[in-house]
This record gives sequence, C-alpha cells and structure tokens, in this order.
Amino acid sequence: MNSQFGERIRELREKQNLFLRQVAPLLEMDTAQLSKIEKGMRQLKREQIPIIADILKVSSDELTTLWLVDQIYTVVKDEKMALQALTVTETEVKKQNKKLKK
Repeated sequence: MNSQFGERIRELREKQNLFLRQVAPLLEMDTAQLSKIEKGMRQLKREQIPIIADILKVSSDELTTLWLVDQIYTVVKDEKMALQALTVTETEVKKQNKKLKK
C-alpha cells in the first residue's frame, strides 16, 4: 500500500503547481525528505499537519485522518488478527466518543 497521506499531499501540491523545493522549506525540511513522505517512505510529524494543510489549502482534519490511516496500517498490516483488532478498536472508539458527547 502506498501512503494515502503522501499521495494526497503530492496530488494537492501538484494541483497548485507547487514544487517540492517550494513546500519543503516551509516545513523546515529538505526536498528529499518531503519526496520520501509523498512516496510513503517516511512519516510527517503530526505537529506539521496543520502547517502543510495551510500551505495546501486543505482541511487539517482530512490530512490528519489520512495520516492516522497510514499509522494504523503500518502497525497492523502484517498481523493475522488485524481485521478483528480493528473491529474491536472501532467499537471502543465509538464508546469513547459517546462518553465525550455527554
């Protein structure tokens, strides 16, 4: 699986005709690092998500969701019980969200 986060970053960057060399310094990194993030070979730091969301004029929530997808996938991809674990996790997250809404 390619990085959904990285693919979305590249798509948004290219749609706005921005080059790696223009975006990378705004994230305080070099172009090679940003290229690796787009290719799914490296992860962006979570605290950088709002910065890149602002640069690319997209919702921070959208990018955070894709970033989390990549994080979760990395942890469970080789696990035999991955789907069962994700199902249990989904149930627990729903319970937690209900408590927070009260």
